[in-house]
Amino acid sequence: MTKRFVGVLIFAFVVASAASMLLYRFLASSRPQAASAAPATAHLVVASKDLEIGRVLKEDDVKVSDWPGGVPVGAVVRVEDLVGRGVIAPIYEKEPVLETRLAPAGAGGGLASMIPNGMRAVAIHVNDVAGVAGFVTPGTRVDVLISGTPGNSTVGTMTKTMLQYMEVLSAGQDYKKDAEGKPVLVQVVNLLATPEQAEMLSLAAAQTSIQLVLRNKLDKEIAKTPGTAVAMLFQGGKLPAAPQPASAPAQAPRRRAAVEPVRSADPPPKSEPPFVMQIINGTKKTDITFQNAGEGK
Repeated sequence: MTKRFVGVLIFAFVVASAASMLLYRFLASSRPQAASAAPATAHLVVASKDLEIGRVLKEDDVKVSDWPGGVPVGAVVRVEDLVGRGVIAPIYEKEPVLETRLAPAGAGGGLASMIPNGMRAVAIHVNDVAGVAGFVTPGTRVDVLISGTPGNSTVGTMTKTMLQYMEVLSAGQDYKKDAEGKPVLVQVVNLLATPEQAEMLSLAAAQTSIQLVLRNKLDKEIAKTPGTAVAMLFQGGKLPAAPQPASAPAQAPRRRAAVEPVRSADPPPKSEPPFVMQIINGTKKTDITFQNAGEGK
């Protein structure tokens, strides 16, 4: 009886312990959790209103505000570091002011502040056709086509893609990007170019006809084109065969003059001995000599 009683007590203890553990977990999960710790904040300079490209910042354009979380890369924390600097990318209200959206200190505002170091802004005169019906607006990318007659060309006027994926800085006096891409008819477009490209554009504007070709901003592939010419337009894009020079009429073979062999001089004729006739008259002998023809006696 004692052993049975002890076994019952142990079993009851185990069951009670398991029930208590389950009840504790249930109550702990149903208890409202304590409020989490407040996130860390940082003091940053944010825009007090929408700031457009080309604007020169003033003290009332920005303000110091609490920013939850970590400090963004390039964020400015002091207002005095921003006064007088130009805006080169749109900054919206309550957005942190980043160094990448501002021109260097002393660069000022306007179009000049948007030109990176080592680059140039080149003005290109365009019309409705060359300006792609006004869709060449700030921020778009274009190719530059030139048309003219090279000095050594034998196929007429040629058109060649001179530069590709050029950035448009401004259309006329407007250098603000339009998110909707509305067309704007202008007479002058400013392209961002290297000094070498600026020289090419200046010479092309003076010596050839320039047309801009609009392209997708995401299409960065540089196409390799041979150019085209007037003569190629009628040959399916191929150069016409070069004319062959007229061949001279065939001449009859010249006969060589008969060359007479050189005759050596005839040897002098051999002289024949004279003919001698002997006449005997008694005891007297007389010799008479006869010379050959042509010889004297």
